[in-house]
This record gives sequence, structure tokens and C-alpha cells, in this order.
Amino acid sequence: MKSKLILVFFLLLWAICLTAQEKYSKTGIASFYADKFEGRQTANGEIYYHAKRTAAHRTLAFGSIVKVTNLENNKYVVVRINDRGPFVDNRIIDLSKSAAEELDFVQNGLAKVSVELIASMDDLPDEQNDHKEEESEANYYKVNAEKVFPKGKGIQVGSYKNNENIFNLVDKLKQKYKEEIFVEAANVKEEKVYRIIIGNSNSDAYLNNLKNKLSKDFPGCFIVTFKN
Repeated sequence: MKSKLILVFFLLLWAICLTAQEKYSKTGIASFYADKFEGRQTANGEIYYHAKRTAAHRTLAFGSIVKVTNLENNKYVVVRINDRGPFVDNRIIDLSKSAAEELDFVQNGLAKVSVELIASMDDLPDEQNDHKEEESEANYYKVNAEKVFPKGKGIQVGSYKNNENIFNLVDKLKQKYKEEIFVEAANVKEEKVYRIIIGNSNSDAYLNNLKNKLSKDFPGCFIVTFKN
């Protein structure tokens, strides 16, 4: 019942926002996250959990709220986009396992669905955590930043709008990987975004090897050329 009320709220909001953003509606194949991704970091810096109503999409902005309908049984679920993918040509969205369970296609593995953009929001209320979260303790970071002009290529592992996500990710990457780490500041549709890029090389073999290592933690990572 609560999920239905949430859907009604966002549908009303969607009607208001139609003049401000282009409607998105697409039909295709949906898949869902395998168990090995539980606890891993998504492309926007969050941690993936099966129980969350989230999804991966190739192009929709992080925070977008979409309605996904299983066209085989007309069941639907409302999810928030927080990751990039799926990276299989014939699939249009990758759902969390709980969302796939709500659509009743876990056993089949895939389902034909329609994906409709409801609104672009910062967050979707979590059905399993309705209480107001207390303010977390402060975190401190020692920052040694300098402007550089790299010439080669690296592996982009994420794009973020939240500075806290950048600090957290860079700190973890420095501990795990012995590679140069760059933060690219860019403007996308008049919004500031920060891209985390690991490594710097002109060797395709080296870059592909690094990408294969990083893909275990960042399945959607890809090779980029530094813009200088």
C-alpha cells in the first residue's frame, strides 16, 4: 500500500514537471543485480544493497525516479537511478534484486518491461527506513590538491555531484590501488560534476589490464582520454 501511495505522489509531481523536462518512456529487457554486487559501490558513490529499490541506467541522470512495469504480468515498481548499466546491448535497465522480486521475474532472470521517467529527485523514500536519520559524525580529510595537465588516458570509475563521495572514494582507491588518481571537474548542463579517473598511460595493453582489475569493484568503468 505504501509503495502505491509513493507512486501516486510521484505521478502528480511528474505531471507538474512535464513542462520542465522531456518525457522518457522506453520498452525493452530488464535484468537484475547478481548476488556478487551486494555491498559494492555504484557509479554515483552509493553502496548497492538488494533491499533498496534502485536501478542502473545508461543515460538517465542519477536521482531520476522511474516506474518499471513488467509487461508480462502488469506488475510495477518505482525505483531510483543510482548506477550506470546494463552493459548488454539488448537490455535497458538493471534492477535491484528486491525490485525484480516485486516484478516477479527473479526465477526467469529477464523480463520485458516499460520504463517511464516520473521525476528527477535526490532520493526516493526508503520503505524499510522511515525514521529520520540522525546527523552522522563529522569526517575529516587531509587534502593535497594541485592543478595538473595529464596527457594520456585513464580509467573513469565514477561521476559525482557530492564532494563527500569524492573524498570517500579517493581515500579508498589510494589504499587499494598503486596508481595516480585524478579528479576532473566539469560542467554538465550547468551543473558541476566531478569524475574520478585512475591511472595515466598511452599503452592500450596497460589500460585494458587496469580496466579489468577495476571492473571487479566498478563494473561500469571505462577508458577516457584526458582533455588537454
